[in-house]
Amino acid sequence: MAKILITGGAGFIGSSLAERLLNTTSHQVVVVDNLLTGDTRRLDNIKSDSLRFIKADCNNFQDISSVMLAYKFDYVFHYAAVVGVQRTLDNPKMVLEDIIGIKNVLDLSKNTDVKRVFFASSSEVYGEPIEHPQNEATTPLNSRLPYAVVKNVGEAFLRSYKQEFDLDYTIFRFFNTYGPKQSTDFVMSKFIAAASKDEDITIFGDGLQTRTFCFVDDNIDACLSSFEHGHYINDTVNIGNDFEVTVLQLAKIIIDVTGSKSKLIHLPALKEGDMKKRKPDIEKMRKLLGRDLLPIQEGVKRILENGVKFYGK
Repeated sequence: MAKILITGGAGFIGSSLAERLLNTTSHQVVVVDNLLTGDTRRLDNIKSDSLRFIKADCNNFQDISSVMLAYKFDYVFHYAAVVGVQRTLDNPKMVLEDIIGIKNVLDLSKNTDVKRVFFASSSEVYGEPIEHPQNEATTPLNSRLPYAVVKNVGEAFLRSYKQEFDLDYTIFRFFNTYGPKQSTDFVMSKFIAAASKDEDITIFGDGLQTRTFCFVDDNIDACLSSFEHGHYINDTVNIGNDFEVTVLQLAKIIIDVTGSKSKLIHLPALKEGDMKKRKPDIEKMRKLLGRDLLPIQEGVKRILENGVKFYGK
């Protein structure tokens, strides 16, 4: 039985990871979250007595050190971050402060004999892609957005701590992930919520920008395969789906699956933060899964079957 820390564990992906770990294994899991965008209701489906939730901020050394020194974790999933396109654009200084949290977690990890740190990076590190699909070996560093800068810095910290302190890591570059419990800040949850109520679906620009969408179970299965089987130690893995659709096509798929009467409304294009293309090279992820990924239509149906439960943060 391992002792595992999940920072940002009341967030969408972090809580889904905690739920899977605790409902299917005997590991002890401590969830840390400052609840800026996290919500403890996301942990309600966890049946295990091995969960401990602690409200704490990774960017505050006293907060996170009191947790990590007390428990001496075997593994750390560092998923805490300021998220949401509009929130990160509106609060650039707050976004950049997450670099402090990354350094705090890594310093404490190397000093408490953590065996491996798993870091939630992002497709945003690719900026406006110079290759398509985006491969882990290419990091163009051409994005000016603070969120992308923080993720790039975080990746550099992990590689540096491995070199100097032999702290093992795995970097997960998350592309759009969706599913139950997601925040309404994201395009998939916004579209499904609107379609379920027959409300207008708003699209920025012409809607021809392309994205890929990964159902949360595929994300969690791949990440846990890396954790449980020791795959891609000191390496980087794209976590996403490689089925590419335009935002306009996505809206039409959701309207079709939900049987909605929603109308499509076009708004002016965003000035920044809305890249033209996103599609990961997922050769490594396919090896972790050993199966096909869930199609968008099936993912939307699963959300509808479980009742549309999104969160406002």
